[in-house]
Amino acid sequence: MRLAGGALLALSLAACGAGPGLDDRRVGMESYTAEQIFGRGEYEMEERNFEDAAEYFAEIERLYPYSEWAQRALIMQAFAQHSARNYDESRAAAQRYIDFYPTTEDAAYAQYLLALSYYDQIDEIGRDQGLTFEALQALRQVIERYPSSEYAKSAILKFDLAFDHLAAKEMEVGRYYLKRDHFSAAINRFRTVVEEFQTTSHTPEALHRLVEAYLSLGLTDEAQTAAAILGHNFRSTEWYEDSYQLLTKRGLEPGARGDGWLASLYRQTIKGDWL
Repeated sequence: MRLAGGALLALSLAACGAGPGLDDRRVGMESYTAEQIFGRGEYEMEERNFEDAAEYFAEIERLYPYSEWAQRALIMQAFAQHSARNYDESRAAAQRYIDFYPTTEDAAYAQYLLALSYYDQIDEIGRDQGLTFEALQALRQVIERYPSSEYAKSAILKFDLAFDHLAAKEMEVGRYYLKRDHFSAAINRFRTVVEEFQTTSHTPEALHRLVEAYLSLGLTDEAQTAAAILGHNFRSTEWYEDSYQLLTKRGLEPGARGDGWLASLYRQTIKGDWL
């Protein structure tokens, strides 16, 4: 139990922690120092009473707005609200910290908490991905603004995972259309994965699904070219084997054909400009 102010704080604030709610406890809070209130907030954090902790830290911001303790309390408020899964409140506190103290050591952590407030709410693949886009933008800020911070490496990992999550969403919708023979709509989704999410784990399947969709439409040049790109970059995968079998059953083989978007992509692949 870490209590700033020692025995005096333990005696003076113990009464504040029992009985009435925090709103009632605010009466007379002005009689305590910022350090004492901060210590109470730390105690509530250790007790995992995150919302109460956030309220104590907020009281310091209210009562001592220009003090060093207010600066420390604001970042702790953001952390406590995030721990309580109050993501909107955490994000607001983190943003205030960034606005007020952009050059301090904890600014990187505040930006990271802001990003986490989106990232930790990313829903299952089948739901709206708006929060994923917000998470990507906020994580990019951590990576670009604070590349030397201890949070940059974690932000890069989470960025890659969120990026992969978006690609998974495109794949899910594409498969939905493909199963219902809406081939043009499916192709648009798989093309998005290949062109915009080419570094994700979903690219090999997207290329295979393009082979399937184009063959279903009788567009053999496009199917063969998609298979050629797949073979060049992912020859050892099951997706290439499946595409190869689909083509050979029709007397076709992988190879660049025509002058469409896939042919252009194939030329970039050969030059090493893709993936």
